[in-house]
Amino acid sequence: MVGIIIIIIVAVLVIMVAGLYNGIVGARNRCDNAWQTIDAQLQRRTDLIPNLVETVKGYAAHEKGTLEAVTQARAGVAAANTPEEKMAADNVLTGALRQLFAVAEAYPDLKANANFQQLQSDLTDTENKIVYARQSFNDCVLNYNNAIQTFPGNLVAGFGHFEPKQGFQVTEESARQAPKVDFGATAPAPAAAPAATAAPAAAPTQPTEPPTQQ
Repeated sequence: MVGIIIIIIVAVLVIMVAGLYNGIVGARNRCDNAWQTIDAQLQRRTDLIPNLVETVKGYAAHEKGTLEAVTQARAGVAAANTPEEKMAADNVLTGALRQLFAVAEAYPDLKANANFQQLQSDLTDTENKIVYARQSFNDCVLNYNNAIQTFPGNLVAGFGHFEPKQGFQVTEESARQAPKVDFGATAPAPAAAPAATAAPAAAPTQPTEPPTQQ
């Protein structure tokens, strides 16, 4: 009888451990899948950069420093291997794009260019998808980290060598907002010229003295 009870207890423990292990593995896989979504959107954005740079160069070739900053930031994203490296490189690219878009505001012909407007639409769509994918990834990371750091999951995590994951953090203040790429807005109307100063009022005429009586 005692032996049967021991077997039942061991079986229950095995089932519990297996359930915890499988749950942690599932949480980790959801993190990996969410990261793949981010990675795909980052790749899509980097694919748009060369065309963007060439388009801007055609109208503002002398903005060499800004164009080179975007190109180098794009190369940093492409060269990054780990999610942490890509997160940091993406922040740099976002800041460089914001600077490029600010410079482009000074070129009306560039803003009216059809190719530039299409890039505006594509970049806006991609940036929005990246924002949503980041949030989904961070939610998955939070659930995974909670699963391996709370009892009894932490016991299974130690046995299975599960390591905590880092969420997508925005470290650059300039990257806390998505780049504004609304180039269709019309330039603000110039301020009205100040009204002409009115001519000073004529000095009051001195009253004429009444004629003296004879």
